[in-house]
Amino acid sequence: MSMNFGQRGRCVARVLALSIAVLLVAGLGSAPPAAADTNNCAPAGTDSAIALPRKLATAKRSREDRYTTADVEPLSSVDITALGLKTPGTLTVGTLSESPPDTCIDPAGRFTGFDNELLRAIARKLGLKLNFVGTDFFGMLAQVASGRFDVGSASIAATDARRRTVGFTNGYNFGYMSLVVPIGSPISGFDDLKSGQRIGVVQGTVQEAYVVDTLHLQPVKFPDFTTLYASLKTRQVDAWVAPAMEALNTVRPGDPAAIVAHTFSPGDFEAYAVAKDNRPLIAALNSGLDAVIADGTWSRLYSDWVPRPLPPGWKPGSKAAPEPHLPPFAAIAARHHRAVEEPVAAKSTLAQLRDSFLDWSLYKQAIPVLLKTGLPNTLILTVSASLIGLVIGMMLAVAGISGLRWLRWPARVYTDIFRGLPEVLIILLIGLGVGPLVGGLTNNNPYPLGIAALGLTAAAYVGEIFRSGIQSVDTGQLEASRALGFSYPAAMRLVVIPQGIRRVLPALVNQFIALLKGSALVYFLGLIAGQRELFQVGRDINAQTGSLSPLVAAGIFYLALTIPLTHLVNVIDARLRRGRVVAEPQDPLDPSSVSAQEMT
Repeated sequence: MSMNFGQRGRCVARVLALSIAVLLVAGLGSAPPAAADTNNCAPAGTDSAIALPRKLATAKRSREDRYTTADVEPLSSVDITALGLKTPGTLTVGTLSESPPDTCIDPAGRFTGFDNELLRAIARKLGLKLNFVGTDFFGMLAQVASGRFDVGSASIAATDARRRTVGFTNGYNFGYMSLVVPIGSPISGFDDLKSGQRIGVVQGTVQEAYVVDTLHLQPVKFPDFTTLYASLKTRQVDAWVAPAMEALNTVRPGDPAAIVAHTFSPGDFEAYAVAKDNRPLIAALNSGLDAVIADGTWSRLYSDWVPRPLPPGWKPGSKAAPEPHLPPFAAIAARHHRAVEEPVAAKSTLAQLRDSFLDWSLYKQAIPVLLKTGLPNTLILTVSASLIGLVIGMMLAVAGISGLRWLRWPARVYTDIFRGLPEVLIILLIGLGVGPLVGGLTNNNPYPLGIAALGLTAAAYVGEIFRSGIQSVDTGQLEASRALGFSYPAAMRLVVIPQGIRRVLPALVNQFIALLKGSALVYFLGLIAGQRELFQVGRDINAQTGSLSPLVAAGIFYLALTIPLTHLVNVIDARLRRGRVVAEPQDPLDPSSVSAQEMT
């Protein structure tokens, strides 16, 4: 017995609600006491100081002086109208949302971390506003070089290789790397890394360059730190060559991982990236950096966010900048019996799973942001791109079955190109290639370009769906329409195409669902906090807390959108195929049709 439309819809709703309830109740029963304790994107304070690893604290490393300026121009001589900014008076900054404590986004949706708070202080000295835009690291330098961002802020090591692409300010922090391995691993240092091991790095970082150029090994590349660390904990990689502060902030007590070794990063310091030819902006930022060092702001932010001793012979800013006054971090760490190499006891597998997937406090933190920010943006991207895909897809379908070669061939070439290229590549090519050309029209908002890229890609698939549906209609339908006096365009528009669309309705909805999930790729173009879609909201809270529960919450939202839609279209499709059931007329002479009242 088949269910009617209402019964099936209620059944789907009950199943979905039950699934969500099971997840939430399970989380409620095994949650940590408070979400605030798991916020990685917050200043830890001076009391959390650590000692510099012994090997680095005693290293006799000469400071790289080829790039550090001897002094800086006075702040009073900086002309902010001559800095070549995308938006006059405002620094547009590309940064990361998942690399605490240096760069991250806090639960209030504000980009923060040591690098970004220091840049805020520098901007105040210069009288500039700031506009932070989240992006991924591997594309950041290209976006700075192309003018998408005025500044790149992500603890970027100022290496010679990178200087061929962008320019750098003076250093504001030093960099060193850590080696993180699973508990019980035989790897105890960088010398133990061998060919055949799965060594994880984040793509485009100095850690990748170190593994390739110094260790002469081929690493496993990941898009971000949180994904890499999750793979390490499940032993899908053998080691993680990590930025030291990210490693210290990510490896939590009880995790099945340990930091076993350290080494200085390539490049002498970390700096802000700026377009190579924008020397006035580099000079202005250098002036602001020296100013915040001189008034103690640098020392305060450094003590709050990354409290550890400076290595011998290194200080931030220009050569003329004063030595910063810092608390005795090594003594504070010793007083609290805290060291970089301090081992921790591993949690049980059950406890790890509970903390990763069933943290009810994080569900409560994530769901409001997913509702207010992620869901509307996901729907805007999906619906807008779907409309573009439907319109252009129909044009491609009609052109693809045309008898005119000049229509059919371009449609075929378009479809082959946009179906053959990965969706993320199309988004990057359109965003980074077309973006600088239309920046004035879009006000540098990535949404129009992201919607265009998604829509143009969807059109290639939608066009093929429409074409197969139209060609599945019996040719007799067209011939009969022409015999009745319809013109070819009218017959196609009124008879053939409507039947073709009805036949491919499930395939169209599947394409809509794929587009909904693909909307997460727009993040590669850089989004401000209020533009994040469902996946990125979950990803950011995952980076803040180290738990996968926010990503599970985002997944629930995707399921709430896709499952009812899938079942709804199945019901509609079955209804269209079966047609409307019409009651047969009753025969007045049939005795069974006579009511009891009539018989009396």
